[in-house]
Amino acid sequence: MILYVQKYDINPDKADAYNEWAKTAIRRILAAPGVVEFRGYRPISGTSQVTVTIEFTDLDAFAAFYADEDMQQVLTERHAYEINITTELWGSSPVVPEPLRPGG
Repeated sequence: MILYVQKYDINPDKADAYNEWAKTAIRRILAAPGVVEFRGYRPISGTSQVTVTIEFTDLDAFAAFYADEDMQQVLTERHAYEINITTELWGSSPVVPEPLRPGG
């Protein structure tokens, strides 16, 4: 499993516009090739920080996603609404290659 992690702050001057744009961006991301799962997180304190994770089966699936023309457009559009953007690409741990759950 490959995990693409995006962290950013919502530009406070564009919060309302971000909320509208994000709805369409998420639909476009989910329709992109290779995506297994999309999740979004915000701090309980209610700040404008966001962490998004997108899962892929493997690096080839991530490469197909990243090369997709619409995804390149989403990644460009985001700069109008998001600031302090960081991205990370994570792979499975050799110690825990599959998810573990209690009782398993």
